[in-house]
This record gives sequence, C-alpha cells and structure tokens, in this order.
Amino acid sequence: MTRGIPLTAHCALLTLGLLMGLPLCAMASEPYRFPAMVGAAQVEASCQILLAEQRAAQQRLASWANPTSASMLVEFDAMQMRYEDALGPLGLMAAVHPDKAIRDAADACDLAYQTFSSAFVQDAAIYERVKQVVAVDNIDQRLQRDLLDAYEDGGVALPAEKQARVRAINTELTRLTQEFERRVREDKTMVPFTAAELAGVSPAVWRKARRDSAGRYLLGLDTPTSDPVIEQAHRAASRERMWRALHAKAGADNLATLGQITQLRREFAALFGFPSYADLVLRRRMALNSARVEAFLGEVKGAVVERERADLALLRAAKAAQGRLKPAATTIQRWDVRYYNERLRRARYRVNQEQFRAHFPPEASLQFVFKLAERLFGVRFAAAPQTLWHADARAFSVVEASNQRPLGMLFVDLYPRADKYDHAAVWSFRNVSMLAQREPAAALVVNFNRNGLSLDELETLLHEFGHALHSLLSATRYVSQGGTNVLLDFVEAPSQMLEDWVYDPRVLKLFDEVCNTCKPVPPKLLARADRARHFAKGIQVSRQHLYASYDLALHAHDSPEPMALWARMEGATPLGHVAGSMFPATFGHVAGGYAAGYYSYLWSLVLAEDLRTAFAADKLDAKVGRRYRDTVLANGGQVAPQDLMQQFLGRPSDNRAFFKALNKQ
Repeated sequence: MTRGIPLTAHCALLTLGLLMGLPLCAMASEPYRFPAMVGAAQVEASCQILLAEQRAAQQRLASWANPTSASMLVEFDAMQMRYEDALGPLGLMAAVHPDKAIRDAADACDLAYQTFSSAFVQDAAIYERVKQVVAVDNIDQRLQRDLLDAYEDGGVALPAEKQARVRAINTELTRLTQEFERRVREDKTMVPFTAAELAGVSPAVWRKARRDSAGRYLLGLDTPTSDPVIEQAHRAASRERMWRALHAKAGADNLATLGQITQLRREFAALFGFPSYADLVLRRRMALNSARVEAFLGEVKGAVVERERADLALLRAAKAAQGRLKPAATTIQRWDVRYYNERLRRARYRVNQEQFRAHFPPEASLQFVFKLAERLFGVRFAAAPQTLWHADARAFSVVEASNQRPLGMLFVDLYPRADKYDHAAVWSFRNVSMLAQREPAAALVVNFNRNGLSLDELETLLHEFGHALHSLLSATRYVSQGGTNVLLDFVEAPSQMLEDWVYDPRVLKLFDEVCNTCKPVPPKLLARADRARHFAKGIQVSRQHLYASYDLALHAHDSPEPMALWARMEGATPLGHVAGSMFPATFGHVAGGYAAGYYSYLWSLVLAEDLRTAFAADKLDAKVGRRYRDTVLANGGQVAPQDLMQQFLGRPSDNRAFFKALNKQ
C-alpha cells in the first residue's frame, strides 16, 4: 500500500501565506476547530482575502526597519501560521471533500497561491534583509538558512527573464500535478464480475456491490475492493482483469501529464545551471547527490537480487503444482504474484490476512493506537465533537496524560468513498509553535474495510499514526520547522519505525484495554505471522528498489519519456513488463512532492531500523518512549536528522540493523 505524506510539487519553495486576518493570540486560546466550508464561493472569497493580505505582508517585509534582529524570523513564521490556517485545510479538502465544487475551488486557491509564492521568493529586498539577520542560536540559524535556500531555489539571483520562466514553470507544475491527482482520485472505472468469477474472494468484498443489467457485480478500484480480488480470486482471468484495470487507471492522459511535469522540472533545473532535477533537489537532502543515492540503491539491490529469484522460483513451483505442470513450463504473471504469495504463506505458516479482521475492528484498532501512544509517549486522545466534511470524519483532542495540558487535534477519516484520496496518508496541515503557544492539527486519511483490519492494514495504520505523532508531539519554536517539516529522506523514519510494533504480543495485548469484545490474537498465530512477513521479501524490496530507481532515472539529465522508461526498466526485471499496463499514470509520489525522492522510503527505513534498536528489549518502555518523544519527535526540523539520531541512540547512526532485517528469513 502506498504510504506517505502528501506534499506540494515544489518542496524547495517555502510556502508562505496569511490567515485571513485572525489575530495570532486567538489561535492558542481554545482548541482548534476545523473551518466550516459551505460552498465554493466561500473558498474563493477567502482566497482573495488571503492573497491581498499576502501582498501587504510582502511590502512590510521588504521595508523591514531592523533586518539584523531575529524578530524578522518571527514575522516570517507568523506568515507561515497564517498560510497554514488558510490553505492547510483546503489542501486536505481537495483530497477528501465529497463536494467537487469545493475540491476544485481548493485547487484553484492553491494555484493562485503558487503564483504569489513564486514571485515572493524572488523579492531581492526581502532576501537581502534575511541575509542580515543575526541568528541568536542554532535554531534561528537553521531557519535563516532554510529561508535563504528557499529564495535561492526560487530564483532570486537569476536575471529577470529567467525569473519569469521560473514563475511560469512553478504555476504550471502546480496545475499539472493537480490534474494528475484529480484524475486518479475521480476515476470511476468499474469492473464487472459474476459470482463464479469471484470464487475465493471474501463475499464481504462484493456481495453488496451494485450490479449491471446482466447481474454482474460492479467492483471499483479502491484498495479494499481491488486488493482482495488480485490477492484471493482463484481464477487467473479475474485477477488479470482487475490488475489490468488498476494499472490502466487515469491512463494515457496522466502519462502525458507526467511527461510534461518531468520536462518542466528538467527545464527548471537548467535555469539554475543543474543538469537534472535530481541534482537540483538532492543537494538539500541527507543524500546530497545522485551518486550517493545510486550507490545506496545498488547496495540494497545486491542484498536482495538472489533472494528475489529464489522467491519467484517458489511462486512458480506453487503455480505449477496447482496446474499440474512442470515449473520450467510455467510463467508467473504480475497478477499471480500476490495470489501465490498468499497461498504459500497460508501453506507454510498457516497465516491468512483475512482471519485478522475478526480481531481488529476499525474503531478498536483506532483506540488501540491511541492507547499505544498513551503507554509509550504519555499522551491521551479523546473524542472532540465537530461538524466535519463527512459523517465518517471525526476529531480527537490530544492532551498530556499527566496534567491534561492540550497538545493538539487529530482528524481521522477511515473509510473509502467516491472521489476520496484512495491510499493512506497524513496531512500535517497545521504545525506547532511554542513561541506563539500554537497547537498543531493533523489529519489521518485511510481507506479501510469496515469489517475489520488485516494485520497488514493495522501496520499501515501505525505507519500513518507515526506521521501524525510526529506532527502532534512536535514542540518546535517555529511552525516552519514543526513536525514533519524535516528533510524528505528522514520524514518516513518515525512512521516506519512503528510498523514493527504490531508483531509484538505485549503491544497487541493493549487491545484488551480498549475492546472487551475483541478476540485476542492467538500467540502462535502472531508468531507465525511474524515469520511470514519475511517471506518473499526479495520480491517486495526489489519492487521498492525499482520504484526508487525509476523515479531517479525519470529526473535524470535526459528526462526520458515516462512510459517508455518504465517499460524498459520494468522489462529488465525477472517478471518483465506487461504490455498495455500504465503504472506511472497512478504514481502520485513522483508527480508530486516525492519527485527524485522516492528512494527516501528505503533510505528512511535504514534510519527506522536503527531507531528500533533502542526499543529492542521492550517496545512499551515508557522511559525510552519519552526520550524518543523529547529528542526525535519534539525537535521536528529544527535539528538536523543525523544529530537527532545520534542524540537519541547515543552514537552515530549506521545501517547494520537495516541489512540484518533485510536478510531475515
């Protein structure tokens, strides 16, 4: 399942804005309430107010009287607060609001903001004043450097004609990314199946589905529907039809859009004298350059290449045995992998992901992760009734368990519906500021089965909850450095770290405290699931390696055509490429904020595995949890990731735990 945090298309540019006139002191006086959105006209009017106030703020900063004072940083951060409160909720609404008019108005406001922002970071007068700021400590110095980087990456030093082109490219990239995401989100493809064609698939997935005139069940491409068909359907033809539909989603239009996006990024980089977009953006990350990323990916591939071949041989043998064929005469297709992988897991380990749904009801699963946060980090979550964008969406206040001090607000949207973002992600749309006594707010969006979660889905919930905790338990001075405002190749580490917790029986025992009717997972079943998760790891990691390598190649100096590149790279893998499939058309990470950054999932996993070593003796150790909260989560982006790792671990981070985990059988 795709996991992550939605980012804008241009992470190098600082996002600044205004709140529509609300005084800063009002933000800390009462718990955060999500703004009511009654129609597109309201969104449009608010956006115009926002842009007018932004321009006024730009004029104030350009004539700042005492630029050496660190108070200028405070003014920048106040602008960031206002931006978050105005456009942060709209960014979420573009992905989850059921009213298309509101979604489109939110996108339009974001596009208008991008036009302002691109010009703002080219304001030479403000840039010169930022350079004069005398930072009082390392935190101020880091924010000052971030601001200067934003101006430099925005083209402040370029000649006028190049500045104009930078602005035009940024606006067009925002528009194209919105189009790409909208097509994926609003795709209405339905695949018809008879009951016989769905043999093996849990009836809970399809029996209530709408039918066509021939009586066939019409199944959509949302994850809770498409995944079980591909993973469970006994008929290969059924698996293939769903797989092909899923890999044609958003189709040729999105392929063309992705091609435009990558060409514009290449042109953008060239304006700054860089041969590729990857070279431009990687210099601001932990990785520093393409060579280091390629070397890292090479190490990963070398560690799993033989294991991938062995994994595929096992799947081929299983398919051959089922069809009473010789393995040498049997071909594993893309739509066979998950099916035979699951069959072998069941046969070898007696583990079936579906059997966990009875143990993990959605509401109890949510309360479970809340209880884990209470036990490990000393915080509590409580329902906070609010009128939100949909009846399924809910709000929860977050407080310090010891003294009930308010910490923030979490919004949760658990179930799939038409036109909703169809994967799993967290929007950290409002960040903390200890200076302004401002509490954060974040939204956790997933698409789970209402009948219960599989163990894999519980792992996904913990992953996303890790992102939310990073936002909600941050205690930074400035909002610009709060929560997940960290280097991209570190942002996944705190969330990936928690995935491992679902395999610990003492952790799962927390279900007993939140659900009287939940059946405990038998210890032997959990132990088998723990072993089973390492099965076919060669296939899993090799796929992630392919995604990362493709993303890097797509943003290399030659900026190749997306579909041709994918067909060539996927075609070089043991399973090959399926003609007619169009995976890049739904690869939202590379169309959006993870451009030349998908490697960060593997890079961050190295860090996550190292973080886990501190919890090796006891995953519920509150002392270690508090140290992790105060060191890693609380500092957000105001301390460099490598320094956070060293402070928490008491030593420099290394990759030993990662490669040890990679080799587990």
